[in-house]
Amino acid sequence: MAREGGGLFAGFRVLGCFSGPVPHVLRYHGRHREFYLVTAVGSSVHTYNVSNALPQDITCLAADRMLIFASYDNILHAFARNKEVVHTYEGHKARIHLLQPFGDHVISVDVDNVLIVWDIQSEEEYLQVDFDKATFAISAVLHPSTYLNKILLGSEQGSLQLWNIRSNKLLYSFPGWHLAVTTLEQAPAVDVVAVGLVSGHIIIHNIKFDETLMKFQQDWGPITAISFRTADGHPVMASGSPIGHIALWDLEEKKLMCQMQDAHSTAIAGMSFVPGEPLLITNGADNAIRVWIFDGPGGVGRVLRSRMGHSAPPTKIRYHGQNGEQILSAGQDGTLQSFSTVHEKFNKSLGRGSINKKKSKKKGLRLDTMALPPITVFASEVAHQSDWDGIIACHQGYITCTTWNYQKTCMGAHKLIPEEFSKHKPIDIYATAVDITSCGNFAVIGLSTGQVDVYNMQSGIHRGRYGREKAHEGAIRGVAVDGLNQLVITAGSEGLIKFWKFKTKDLVYSTELSSSPSGILLHRDSGILGVAFDDFSISILDTETRKIVRTFSGHHGQINDMTFSPDGRWLITSSMDCTIKTWDLPSGCLIDCFLVDSAAVSITMSPTGDFLASAHVDDLGIYLWSNRSLFSLVSLRPLPADYEPSVVTRPSTCPVQDVDVTGDEETCDKMIEYVSPEQLGEQLVTLSSLPESRWKNLLSLDVIKKKNKPREPPKVPKSAPFFIPTVPGLIPRYIAPQEENDTQSKVVNLGVLAQKSDFYVHLEEALSTNEYTAPLDLLKSLGPSNIEIELRSLAPEGGGSMEVMLSFLKMIGMMLNKKYNFELSQAYLALFLKLHLKVISSEPNLLEEVSRLSMQLEETWIHLRTLFNQSLCVLTYMKSALL
Repeated sequence: MAREGGGLFAGFRVLGCFSGPVPHVLRYHGRHREFYLVTAVGSSVHTYNVSNALPQDITCLAADRMLIFASYDNILHAFARNKEVVHTYEGHKARIHLLQPFGDHVISVDVDNVLIVWDIQSEEEYLQVDFDKATFAISAVLHPSTYLNKILLGSEQGSLQLWNIRSNKLLYSFPGWHLAVTTLEQAPAVDVVAVGLVSGHIIIHNIKFDETLMKFQQDWGPITAISFRTADGHPVMASGSPIGHIALWDLEEKKLMCQMQDAHSTAIAGMSFVPGEPLLITNGADNAIRVWIFDGPGGVGRVLRSRMGHSAPPTKIRYHGQNGEQILSAGQDGTLQSFSTVHEKFNKSLGRGSINKKKSKKKGLRLDTMALPPITVFASEVAHQSDWDGIIACHQGYITCTTWNYQKTCMGAHKLIPEEFSKHKPIDIYATAVDITSCGNFAVIGLSTGQVDVYNMQSGIHRGRYGREKAHEGAIRGVAVDGLNQLVITAGSEGLIKFWKFKTKDLVYSTELSSSPSGILLHRDSGILGVAFDDFSISILDTETRKIVRTFSGHHGQINDMTFSPDGRWLITSSMDCTIKTWDLPSGCLIDCFLVDSAAVSITMSPTGDFLASAHVDDLGIYLWSNRSLFSLVSLRPLPADYEPSVVTRPSTCPVQDVDVTGDEETCDKMIEYVSPEQLGEQLVTLSSLPESRWKNLLSLDVIKKKNKPREPPKVPKSAPFFIPTVPGLIPRYIAPQEENDTQSKVVNLGVLAQKSDFYVHLEEALSTNEYTAPLDLLKSLGPSNIEIELRSLAPEGGGSMEVMLSFLKMIGMMLNKKYNFELSQAYLALFLKLHLKVISSEPNLLEEVSRLSMQLEETWIHLRTLFNQSLCVLTYMKSALL
């Protein structure tokens, strides 16, 4: 059974995705007078800001003065205002791989060698040309400057063709160089184009006279991108390579000027000099965009600005700090990075782990043999992070753990390794689990041999070991330190969880588990420990009683990660079965579950509770899911046993805003608002829900009135009427003000007092019907002063009668019998006795009813006192006894 509507988490946006293998596009906005960089990331177009996403990953990108063109598969879209799709062009039968804006038209070429010219506004085909793949397979397209209605096509066979699109004629065929053309680029000079070949040659060719002006050779493989510098009169050409190097060529001296090696860790996908400025923009499939500035000697560029994420999928993510604004992420590329949930400009890269940083810098990125393996587990703490390193990390298959400094955004000063392994590092022993204390002073490291060591984070000195030689017989699967540095909890693969004194290193308690644990997670504020097992089940262990209090089962794959909500009420788990499940710990039930198309390898919940972040298999991004329970009505009822989760699409880079969830709220499990009954059980003594001010001060009203009595009566100000009265006549005259008449009668009109109030009438009716609900509800709606007036009027001297007074006492008896509105019955009865004690003592009927009420009150109080004593005894026992 599937649940209709939305679940607990809704996709918000993705972090850390900046570039892909599609070349970027540089476009100039005339009205804004600035350049915009356009890149394709998955199914989204980034213009900094970001456009809406397309249904599939973008394969080709282009832009003109007004529009951005992006294609996926055989469909072409046009974006306006960097956001919305305004045109869609359908007609290709194969995947589009080349795009070229062409005035009021756009040219697209698919892999079947079909070229189509589209009219941009009407979305109709203007021209379609089929080429023979065997003789001319189109691999590049260019519109030469000042060549009206003409395009230049490059082929995999090496030849070039110049076509007139308007007349659909082949104007000229260039024989080429018998090598496949990979890219075509217009040079600053008219009639001159640069041709990049698969062999690494760059040909500067004059297409007007069909003659080669220059020829360069690049030794790094095919030419992936070419760009010309037009600023400051420097005749420089840049070329990109498949291994991430950039070559800069001096066109005046016709020689190589300099090299920029390892500009990207993957192939250079796109490269553009900003017109009129010494800036070069590059992007690659390593998820990085870099802006290089050429302002130094030698012509070598330096990085001016960059946007970069992981070049390989993240393996572990954790929120850093308590503000929920930074996420630390360790990736398979060996880097540790910090991504801001607020803005990309706050992103940080802490770099790659290295055995020797100086040697690594000398050797470069590709020849670096000192690089450490990727980080598998890390822990961070913000306390003292400005004084010393605040992050501890262990690496894949490596025994040495490294420290990192978040403030300095670099690898830390210490490499933590047991003394017996410092000289001869074993191959088969490695660190498996780490944790850092909440004070930031100590790091606890578990090894695959079962050893658990403590190190000082400031000095890196070894501070002790748990157990004589080993803490566990099997490999350490998890370590955790409580919030007060009192206990260290370790889990071993042999199926034991042990509790150790942090300072003395003594074993306090050991418990055997039903299966081998795969990982543990401690919620320090509540002392709740989550344990994931190899049999795909989860247990919750209370560190105070050291007993398992909850057990959950339902995953059908390895549990990759767990995270607690900030209040410790929810446990969220991700598994290789592609599900993310939310378990409610107080009720012990599954309250939310959804499927994703790729399994989440790591999840973390924001300390503020607003976002859940996830990293997925073979994906470079970190996905944010908003907690819908903070801003809308979400059902938190347990899911049925036959619940079938639905697949939820992962969010794109554009934040999801202004989502109308009213429809979901109406259909989501038919949300029923719970209304508490007036009394849960007849045997329970129930109080009313009225505030104390309505009943607590009823006996002190005379004192309150005396305190609040004004010193002098208030004076009514003389005010003119809104319409000043006039004397009727031809000449308008105002009526003279009348003098106030001080001869006011001081005789009290008893007719008003003789009227019966609603409360009085209801009490009279209750004598015959024996239903006291109506007078009680009326009395509960009155304020303290009105209640006193109503009770005073019950006596004969106030216009009442003995029968009504007896009816009021019966109403109090009914309240005591039913045991509800308990405090109101005491307050009303006390005020009634205070006002009418003399009358009651002289009337036998009233006296008999009062004595009956006294017995009822005594019985009720004995029952309450017994319950209080029992509760106090149990509470005292729970506090003092050793359970």
